[in-house]
Amino acid sequence: MDEIYTIQTTTQHHFIQLPTLLKKYGKITSISFGTIILPCEIHYRDDLKSSIILPSATFKELMLPKSGNTRLIYHDGILYLGPLIGIFTAGFTSSEIRPIGERSLFFAKLLSLDQTVGLYSFVFGAHHINWEDGTIDGFVYGKSGWKQITLPFPNVVYDRLPNRRIENHQALKLVKKRLTEDYSIPWYNPGFFNKWDIHQLLIKDKKTTSYLPATIHPPSISQIEEMLADYQSIYLKPANGSLGLGVYQLMYSREDNFYYSRFRDEEKNRLRKYPSLEHFLKASFKDNRLSSYLAQQGIKLIRLDQKPIDFRVHTNKDVHGEWKVTAIAAKVAGRGSVTTHLNNGGVVKTLEEIYVDPRERIKAYHDLTEAAIILSQSIDEKLQGFIGELGFDLGIDQNGSVWMFEANSKPGRSIFSHPELKEADFLSRKASFEYGLFLFKKSIFSPEELQNEQR
Repeated sequence: MDEIYTIQTTTQHHFIQLPTLLKKYGKITSISFGTIILPCEIHYRDDLKSSIILPSATFKELMLPKSGNTRLIYHDGILYLGPLIGIFTAGFTSSEIRPIGERSLFFAKLLSLDQTVGLYSFVFGAHHINWEDGTIDGFVYGKSGWKQITLPFPNVVYDRLPNRRIENHQALKLVKKRLTEDYSIPWYNPGFFNKWDIHQLLIKDKKTTSYLPATIHPPSISQIEEMLADYQSIYLKPANGSLGLGVYQLMYSREDNFYYSRFRDEEKNRLRKYPSLEHFLKASFKDNRLSSYLAQQGIKLIRLDQKPIDFRVHTNKDVHGEWKVTAIAAKVAGRGSVTTHLNNGGVVKTLEEIYVDPRERIKAYHDLTEAAIILSQSIDEKLQGFIGELGFDLGIDQNGSVWMFEANSKPGRSIFSHPELKEADFLSRKASFEYGLFLFKKSIFSPEELQNEQR
């Protein structure tokens, strides 16, 4: 009963009409949407194939946002419509055109895919929840743009909080605690990663340790000296940073006995020269900021036009809860940049643009895909909660080995600005809903197992 059906409404009957083919699944006594469950009467019709007909009164009571496509899932006398996926975020504005500010376009593109998967979705924040009556004044997106409507509590919550600071807000933590514990609603993609925590998890796994550059947190001056002696170049990164902010590349030149540092300030990419490591640290790390940093081995990456390349690889769980790669893109560093981030002058390229030789391209695709799947599975096994998507910054060195520089629990989507990555953009957004569908089914058929996994 997992096909997609179209919902129609009627004012002529008080009973629900289903295709006769669905009769084999058993007696239906109730119908559900979101967290609403209503008693119902069912009639079957031979002429219905891929649609169901609801009485208008039932449609209204279920608080369905519109007629449209739905999955039908039957269990224990209940016919479930949907699922209804609530996307939890913050940063709402009073604008009717852009209710979530600059991120409104991203959410509009995401919500516009729900009917393709056969489900309903909406965006909401903590202040939209009506705890007393179990409803949410959420935002839906359709042909006429954004609309705020009242919906039941969702079957699943997709966490899209924008940053660490907001995520740590006590009121938002309480929303998650209440919805997951009191209402048993699965919540996926919680938590921003700490680079050191992820490194500590992966370094203990035989399958993933070979992908990890040597990393120390927090590094001492003597350890930095030792790493520079071993690797000639190291990176200093904030353990909780993102977007390449606050990153330093540090190099030591034996020829002139000077230290060189690349970094980006508020204006542009910089290269500075220092007579000693102490001079560099004093200029760059006031107020003991080095204690929140990690030092990472510099890798001699493959290059394009003398500029280093790394790769962003997106992985998603699919409708079966299995990891798959949905996007791979190369990022070529900007001139003099310490990272390949676009805001530092980096440029997105496809594998076809990087590798002229098809054999080299196929090998790179295979190696990056294999690494991303192994890393995704390892992180997923070791962290609590439901992880549905990951973004990896991977590098290939001049010997062909793959390295992981960073894992992101809420990967940015800047690579999808490339016109050749539109299909990958679609697949990765679609997959985030497919995983919500997987969790919805599991909450119906294996609720105890799901609750144990979420804790």
